[in-house]
Amino acid sequence: MTPAALIQTSLLLGLFVLAGGAYAGLYSIGRLRARADWVRIGKFCYLAALTCAVAIGALSPLDFGWKLLILASAAAYAVIPPLTWRYLEQMHAHEEH
Repeated sequence: MTPAALIQTSLLLGLFVLAGGAYAGLYSIGRLRARADWVRIGKFCYLAALTCAVAIGALSPLDFGWKLLILASAAAYAVIPPLTWRYLEQMHAHEEH
């Protein structure tokens, strides 16, 4: 890996993680405050994370296994916040009864 490719891949990976975290945070805040616009902004952040994952898969010199891990992580990012939110709602609904 060349130094330029290392920097490019590192920046893409950093943006990937940052956008994924922003998606989770904004989705959660939007659901907690019943603000659809925050959830929508969070989904745009997920789209940015997915774009970074695809760019890593297409442009980086990483081995195939690492690229596959990044793409699988991007798929997991899509479902983790909604599944976690649903679990928390169910858990608190049982506490109220």
